[in-house]
Amino acid sequence: MAETCWKTDAEWQAQLTPEQYRVMRQAGTEAPFSGALYYNNSAGDYHCAYCDALLFHSNTKFDAGCGWPSFWAEAAVGRITRHTDRSHGMLREEVRCANCGSHLGHVFDDGPEPTGERYCINSVALQFKESGK
Repeated sequence: MAETCWKTDAEWQAQLTPEQYRVMRQAGTEAPFSGALYYNNSAGDYHCAYCDALLFHSNTKFDAGCGWPSFWAEAAVGRITRHTDRSHGMLREEVRCANCGSHLGHVFDDGPEPTGERYCINSVALQFKESGK
């Protein structure tokens, strides 16, 4: 994790919206179909909403019908870290930004080829940068 991202709880709260703080620092989940980026089909890149690290490219986004932006691959190996999540009485694989450690969502093994993975990501944890802008 980047040293610059080690902050106190108060610093995180001051720099994130209440919803971003709940999702990114407390591993919350936004309501399905509520995130603005779920409906985004523009060409560009998805970055961490906190530290601006590049996480996903739009050409790996697909409509999984699950209610959250879904991607079949991270932008490059090592952009995202995986962690076992045993919360809510189930076993899942949580994904976090490798740069700042912010919770992004989860990854599942029911995505399309070539990876077979589905990164199910909270919109509030992302910022989108359109190509050419």
